[in-house]
Amino acid sequence: QVQLVESGGRLVQAGGSLRLSCAASGGTFSNYVMAWFRQAPGKEREFVTHINAAGITYASASVKGRFTISRDNAKNTVTLEMNSLKPEDTAVYYCAAKTSGGLFVFLTGPSDYDVWGQGTQVTVSS
Repeated sequence: QVQLVESGGRLVQAGGSLRLSCAASGGTFSNYVMAWFRQAPGKEREFVTHINAAGITYASASVKGRFTISRDNAKNTVTLEMNSLKPEDTAVYYCAAKTSGGLFVFLTGPSDYDVWGQGTQVTVSS
């Protein structure tokens, strides 16, 4: 059974940086597409970025150039580096895994992923 645990969320000032981590246990992490989503109060869960099993990344237009996803298959972790943070980045950030079809790209819907973490809160103050 695959489990995901996020960490690193906190309060940060606008313009600042933050690093989120997601630790995976169970299964074969290197075969997964790993993604970050976020959900602000009263809004739907929104795709942020993903990295597939070949290391190919894809990011939403709202974070492209500011956020970077990476993975460490030896440590079963995926990291989200967030720079130039804006108040509109405030949300609960979720790590997600697609445990089959690891070479797919452009997987931007929550239903594309079958395992989710519990989320970590990121708050950006203006």
